[in-house]
Amino acid sequence: MRADIRRLGDLLGETLVRQEGPELLGLVEQVRLLSRTDGEATAELLSGIDLETAAKLVRAFSTYFHLANVTEQVHRGQEFAARRAREGSPLAQTADQLSEADSKHLADTLANLAVRPVFTAHPTEAARRSVLNKLRRIGELLERIHREHAASGLATTDPARHTSARRSADRRLAEVIDLLWQTDELRIARPEPADEARNAVYYLDELYREAVPEVLEELHEELARVGLSLPEGVRPLTFGTWIGGDRDGNPNVTPAVTLDVLNLQHEYGIKDALATVDDLRASLSTSVRLAGASEELLASLDADLKLLPELSPRYKRMNAEEPYRLKATCVRLKLENTRERLAAGTPHIAGRDYLGTRELIADLKLVQDSLRSHRGELIADGRLARAIRTIEAFGLQLATMDVREHAEAHHHALGQLFDRLGEEAWRYADMPREYRQRLLAKELRSRRPLAPTPAPLDAAGTKTLGVFNTVREGFDRFGDEIVESYIISMCQGADDVFAATVLAREAGLIDLH
Repeated sequence: MRADIRRLGDLLGETLVRQEGPELLGLVEQVRLLSRTDGEATAELLSGIDLETAAKLVRAFSTYFHLANVTEQVHRGQEFAARRAREGSPLAQTADQLSEADSKHLADTLANLAVRPVFTAHPTEAARRSVLNKLRRIGELLERIHREHAASGLATTDPARHTSARRSADRRLAEVIDLLWQTDELRIARPEPADEARNAVYYLDELYREAVPEVLEELHEELARVGLSLPEGVRPLTFGTWIGGDRDGNPNVTPAVTLDVLNLQHEYGIKDALATVDDLRASLSTSVRLAGASEELLASLDADLKLLPELSPRYKRMNAEEPYRLKATCVRLKLENTRERLAAGTPHIAGRDYLGTRELIADLKLVQDSLRSHRGELIADGRLARAIRTIEAFGLQLATMDVREHAEAHHHALGQLFDRLGEEAWRYADMPREYRQRLLAKELRSRRPLAPTPAPLDAAGTKTLGVFNTVREGFDRFGDEIVESYIISMCQGADDVFAATVLAREAGLIDLH
């Protein structure tokens, strides 16, 4: 690892000379050496540097640390892979332990298995995708260099070829480091919630391609190895996000921003689902004459073809005896229709597009069930199961959004609505907590609206109620999987919960009756 860090550090030094001249490299080396031995002398040197040179100096050191961090990640990954080969994976070790557990307790645990990593909102950490892509490329090049070196043994068998290979590898690395240096790590404008969402989507996209399908496949294989399985409908891994939904202390997260982030997530989620379905279409060449298909699948395909008249006649002709591939083509067209519907803001049409992920999964499971009943178990429980597990983990939304607001924001909005009615002897803001709790509990039992639409609220109250209206609109547009939790920060009593619930009722999200 130290050798790789030195290698990248040397290449960065060459970049500094090419891009800025030898003076900057000399200054970097001077600061680096002085900072190890004489802090006062380092401070004195830095105090005399002009602002432009200081900015370049900071960039030089931050770029070096980026390169060092990437190198460490590569080596940690290799070390982890070697330990897996030696000792087995953590999932394999866990499965071995589970096989010895009480069977009833184990069945209950598996039935409720649900892990959800959540992306929280940190606008200052929203790195540019351009920078992330270049750092990833450097990591990929380092991994490739190690693989080629290990596979060929050039260092011992042919020194000349080894030297040539190293020069070629250094040339590729130097190119990316030059591009990294010329890429502004800081945005000109302050990052907005949409920028944070794009940053999270970058990582979700990466997880979608390889890591999550592999982890879920290994989980199922290791459980099967010890005679266990996940019950039908269990989603062991999903993702959550606060980005675009966390309003507490961030006035920039408006109802419009929440909707924009949901649209952005679906744009990428549908793109990833399309890539997954395209992979299935390429594979599902099973002929009905050779293997057959279930009546349920054929009936579903017939319904699709009637509801999707725009499907190219070419597909109908070429795949007439390949119902699995033709069904996958219909699924693809529904995904494209979903993307177009969301872009246009038009209503969902059952059978032509998807409202949430459940309908998509139902289509894929029809294919899976038919394959299982027609000698296609290996395909159904292999490539197709892998695709279904991945889509179930991410949904079309990639991550389920948590919405969060401060308890006082709800009371601020409700105070205006109750005071406007004039039915209480107290002003809402002056009510003791116990009194307010009884008032809100009584209101929840009522079916009346507290206010006309739009509600007569100030700007802050309009935003607070607007979030609930946005969630309802989101359910109509995207399905009810987009938001599952509403978090009340600084919640101190039942009245704080009731206040949020009354606003949810006003937006049509809750009806106790």
